[in-house]
Amino acid sequence: MTTPLPARLAVIIPVFREAANVAPLVARLDAALAGLAWEAVFVDDDSPDGTAAAARAIAATDPRIRCIRRIGRRGLASACTEGMLSVSAPFVAVMDGDLQHDEGILPAMLAAVEGGADIAIGSRHVAGGAAEGGFSAARGALSDGGARLARMLLPVKVADPMSGFFLLKRDVVEEVAPRLASRGFKILLDILLSARRALVVAEVPYSFRSRLAGESKLDATVLLEFAGLLLDKATGGAVPLRFLAFAAVGAVGLLVHMAALALLVGPLGFGPAQWVATFVAMTANFVLNNRITYRDARLRGPALWRGLVLFYLVCGIGAAANVGIAGLLVRDGVLAWGTAGAAGALITVVWNYAVSSTLVWRTR
Repeated sequence: MTTPLPARLAVIIPVFREAANVAPLVARLDAALAGLAWEAVFVDDDSPDGTAAAARAIAATDPRIRCIRRIGRRGLASACTEGMLSVSAPFVAVMDGDLQHDEGILPAMLAAVEGGADIAIGSRHVAGGAAEGGFSAARGALSDGGARLARMLLPVKVADPMSGFFLLKRDVVEEVAPRLASRGFKILLDILLSARRALVVAEVPYSFRSRLAGESKLDATVLLEFAGLLLDKATGGAVPLRFLAFAAVGAVGLLVHMAALALLVGPLGFGPAQWVATFVAMTANFVLNNRITYRDARLRGPALWRGLVLFYLVCGIGAAANVGIAGLLVRDGVLAWGTAGAAGALITVVWNYAVSSTLVWRTR
């Protein structure tokens, strides 16, 4: 029996609801990488459409195909990181499972890295590249806006820092992995910003294709996560990215509270209006946190309603602590009322964040 050669290139494919694309993508990789020892790892976030089953059906007869099915955790960046760290091939590529990336340029990307680059990026924004066929106007605006922000922080010149299609040395993966935020959808940017040196980058042009099946995951929420990643890297990770998002949502909740209070104080009076406004603000905070801050652990169905009740309890305790601590500091003359109020608010947001993470969303 002939022992198969170890893979020289591992292709990591994060997927969610891409069952219809698995077999066509494997066939395309087989054609594009003919003559090269390769493997593909599908990292599936427990898709309800049978994506993992589709990958495993092929893996049953093709040892080059593997599937990692993740339960209870989601996110493209973390899926890519987990997939890259699961392989031993000296070179690792990341591409989407929606057939929009051109697998035909993988040999050119590999040649660029073998020739001295640390990372090769499939680029839509260099000569010969194009994105018109695969982007809606709204998605194009989100991507272009994000790319302009990213270039301000990058230590190297990259035309397409928002690309999700790249190939790099596995040694680079091992080097940067402990510093990756692994949140959001832009793992390439995370890698470039997490390296302790300016990586040597090669960009290979390709045309971004139209989606044939499945649905795009890029929306305004992704751009907010992307902005949070930039802030996290700009501050050296001094404050957890999730806490920044939680605090930002809290600021929005304050605006919601004041708007509701202004509308209700006339007909209800201050006391009742304050209570109603508090519950409106807490509800808005819960919805936004579930959608943005804890997107990777989003509550659905019955768990959503249980989480909302827990969130009310957590925030209620936090509010009581805020009032009690701030009142104590003012009464004892330790701080002026403004400083005491700010101290109470800070304690409240830290409490709400810590307890929400462990009880409401139970993030790992």
